Amino acid sequence: MAYIFLDESGQFTKDKDNEYFVIASFIVGDPRASWKGFKSWQRSKFPKVMRTLPEVKFADAKISDEFRIKTLQTIVALGVRIRYVYLNKKNIPTEFRRKRSLKDGHLYAHIVAGLLEMYLPLPDLELRVFCDERHLKGVTRDEFRNNLQAHLIPLMSPGSLVQVDMAHSHENPNIQIADWIAGALAWYHNGHPLGQKCFNTLRNSILEPAKEIFKDTWVHL
Repeated sequence: MAYIFLDESGQFTKDKDNEYFVIASFIVGDPRASWKGFKSWQRSKFPKVMRTLPEVKFADAKISDEFRIKTLQTIVALGVRIRYVYLNKKNIPTEFRRKRSLKDGHLYAHIVAGLLEMYLPLPDLELRVFCDERHLKGVTRDEFRNNLQAHLIPLMSPGSLVQVDMAHSHENPNIQIADWIAGALAWYHNGHPLGQKCFNTLRNSILEPAKEIFKDTWVHL
């Protein structure tokens, strides 16, 4: 069985300072090992006031840049294999736009499907996908899960099973790892001063070049 964990960095509309929205993921065969490895690092190496917190985000202002890089190096050492997608928010197509808002849930589901396609087909016949818990405007949790499963099954080997779950990041260290990866890659694409160093740290764990979602949206209109 294969396990994929994913999380996003950025917001579709409110985050005006950053041009790109990123969803990052990693795949492992033994999620218990990465879970235990990350929690062990937090409990022994994080600043003392953070060692017992349920979650520490990549972008937490109390963390030094040096420690961010050390934590990313630790994540790489856990053997994670990364794939990710990114979106220039100016390229969101009209089909996902309303007059004053976005079809947020449908847009997120579309991007997640595009990311997961990058893993397929897999040699494993069973796949479990864990997304960070979030509100999906206009899409119920069951609709999100069922539509994603229906989209992925035809791309897998006959007889394959797919299970999609949403988990609170503060309860799942693997989702926290995905947060750190997504945050680091978002800094890279949005031109943060530490972004290039973040990307260089993760580079050898990235399985293939990232996919830019809706890259040619305005070219074909």
